[in-house]
This record gives sequence, C-alpha cells and structure tokens, in this order.
Amino acid sequence: MNWLGIAVATAAGMAVAGVWYGKIFVTPWWNLTGITPEQSKAASRRNMAQLLLANAVTAIGLGAAVEVTFTATGGHSVWVAMVVGFAAWLAFSVTTLVQHNAFELKPPRLTIINSAYQLALFLTMALVIGLF
Repeated sequence: MNWLGIAVATAAGMAVAGVWYGKIFVTPWWNLTGITPEQSKAASRRNMAQLLLANAVTAIGLGAAVEVTFTATGGHSVWVAMVVGFAAWLAFSVTTLVQHNAFELKPPRLTIINSAYQLALFLTMALVIGLF
C-alpha cells in the first residue's frame, strides 16, 4: 500500500465530510435528526478526532482492498480502484446503514443523505488511492 496515498485519502475524506455536512446538507440533516445547530457545532469540535480515526481506518481498508485487487488483476487503474470503492460502499456501508436506519425508524431522506455521503466518501478515497 502507498501510505502517502492513504494519508491523502484520509484528508480528502475529512474534506468530503466538511463539505457534505457543513455546506450542502447541513440544514436538512439538522431537521431530519432533530439536532440543533448549537448541538451540532459542540459535537463537531468534540468528535473531530473520532472522525479522523474513522476516515483513516476506512482509507486503510480501501487501500488494502485496492492493492489486493491490483495484485489479482495485474493492473493499476484508477477505474479499478473506483470499482473497489463502489463495491465496498455497496457491500458494507449502505447495506448496514439502511438496516440500522430502518429499524431505528429514521426518515428515508436521512438514510439517502447519509448513504450518498458514504458513497462520495468511498469514491473520493478510492480515487485518491488509485492515483497513488
């Protein structure tokens, strides 16, 4: 694995989270979760280390999966990395989120916002990893 690629993918994941939940979907997310802007800001400061760790683990997992796929296929293509990212999102992320949100009776729109974020996260990280 390329550890510089993993580090850049982790940073890219942080950027995706910041844009997604800080700019694009912050208001609908607040409305759907019932979290106030004040609560969200307090939690954001408190949970940045947790987000960084989670993104690092995701980047390492994707990096390993991409490397295994590159070795198995004999090719090093950004598109192969993107397929791995999509497959990981589909197999592990969205399926888990849909199950949990359904049983927790969360609004379907919230599931869509969070699942789309995870897709953007996985594809961005896979793209970065594939470029390294």
